[in-house]
Amino acid sequence: MATSFYLVIICLLAGIAVIVLLTTKYRVHAFFALLIACFVTGLGVQLPLADVITDIKDGFGNIMKSLGLIIILGTTLGVLLEHTGSTKVMANFILKKTGDRYAALAMSLTGFVVGLPVFCDSGYIVLSGLTRPLAKRTGIPVIMIAVSLATGLYAVHCLIPPHPGAAAAAGVLNVDFGKLVGIGIITAIPAMLVGHWWAMFAGKKIKAVAEPEEIIVKEISEGPSVIKAFLPVVVPVILIAMKSFAATTFHISNPWALFFLSLGDPVIALSIGIILSFNAKKKWDKNTISILLQESVEKAGGILVIIGAGGAFGAILAATKPGEHFSEIASLGSAGIFFSFLLTFILKTAQGSSTVAIITAASIIQPLLPMLGLQSSTNRLLCVLSMGAGSMAISHANDAYFWVIVKFSGLDMKAVLRVYSVATLLMSLVTLLMVYILSFILS
Repeated sequence: MATSFYLVIICLLAGIAVIVLLTTKYRVHAFFALLIACFVTGLGVQLPLADVITDIKDGFGNIMKSLGLIIILGTTLGVLLEHTGSTKVMANFILKKTGDRYAALAMSLTGFVVGLPVFCDSGYIVLSGLTRPLAKRTGIPVIMIAVSLATGLYAVHCLIPPHPGAAAAAGVLNVDFGKLVGIGIITAIPAMLVGHWWAMFAGKKIKAVAEPEEIIVKEISEGPSVIKAFLPVVVPVILIAMKSFAATTFHISNPWALFFLSLGDPVIALSIGIILSFNAKKKWDKNTISILLQESVEKAGGILVIIGAGGAFGAILAATKPGEHFSEIASLGSAGIFFSFLLTFILKTAQGSSTVAIITAASIIQPLLPMLGLQSSTNRLLCVLSMGAGSMAISHANDAYFWVIVKFSGLDMKAVLRVYSVATLLMSLVTLLMVYILSFILS
C-alpha cells in the first residue's frame, strides 16, 4: 500500500514521541515503550495488523539471533570480574604506575580498562569506594576523581561492544565487531581524556559535600594477581581484533586465518574471558557460582528485551520504506555521520538511556543508509561510532547512570550537573570530531 512521505514522517515522529514520553514522564519500561511505538508507527502508516505483528516477531528474532549470546556472555564476564575483585586489582595497579599526583588520571584509565567488559553503572558502583580514600590521601578534590572515573567508564560504554547500544547498532547495520572494537577504542581515548580534563578544570571550583565515614567501601584485602585480573579483559579484546586482522590479511583457506576467525568470534572470545575470570579466584563453591550465573542471566535479560524491542521497531520502520520517500524529496548524502549523530543526540538527551537512544537511531537509519551515503562497510562502522558519540550527551537527571554517580560519590546533584553533565557534552563533540577525522583517514 502506497503511503505519502509526510504520513511516514508524522508516524515516525509519533513513534519516537511515544518512546520518549512513556520512558520519561510515565516511567514505562523501555521494552513496552518500544513495543507500543511499533504499533503506533506501523498502524499509523496503514500497515495491516497481521503484517505489523509479523514484522515485530521477525525484527525481535533477528536481533536476538545476532546479539543474544554476546550480551549474556558479556554481562556474565562483568559480574565475575566484580565478584573476584579483579576490577579493584586493576585499579590499584594503574594507581601504582601513575602515582598520587596523577591519581585522577589513573581513575580515568581504570574506568576505561574496566569499562571494556563491565557496564558503566556496575563499574562505578564497584570502584566508587576508592574515590574518597584516594582524595583524602592525595588532597585532590573528590569530584575530580569521581568524574574522571565516571567519564572513563562512560567513554567505552557508548562506543564499544559488548555494551548493548554499540553491539545492537553493529548488528542492525551489519558492522564487523572486531573492527568496531579496534577503531572504537581509538575513538574512545580522546573522549576519556577530555572528560578527565574537564573534571580537573571545572572540579577546582566545586567543594565536595562530606560523606559519612561508615559508608565508604573498603578495599579488598585479597584479590587475584595483576596478570589474572587483566587477562579476562585483554584476551577477548585481542582475539576479537585479531579476527578482523586475519580476515583482511590472510586467504580464507589459510589454517591460521581459520583458527583466528574461530577464536575471534565474539561468542568464543567472551567465553574464553569467562573461563579466565574463574581463574582469578582460588576457591569456588557451587552456591556462589550458581548465584553469580543466575544474576548474570537476569541482568542480561533486562537488556535483551530492550534490544529485541528495538529490533522490532527497526523492522516496522523498514516496512514503511522511508528511504524511498526520502529519495523523492532530497538527497541526504552530505548529511552522513552528522545526521546519525544529531538524531541519537536528541534521543539521548530527551529520554536518558544511551542504549535506547542508539538502538532507536540505528533502527531509523538502517533503511536510510543509501540516502546518507553510508553503504560501505567503513561508512557503516563510522555511522555506529557517530551514533555512539550522540548517545553520550547529555547525561543529566533523566539518566540512571547520572544518579549512580550522585549516590555513590556522595556529591551534590548540582555539582555533578556542572562537572559530569558538561563533560558528557564535550566528550560527545570530541568523539564526533574524531569520527569526522577518521572518515578521511579510512576512506
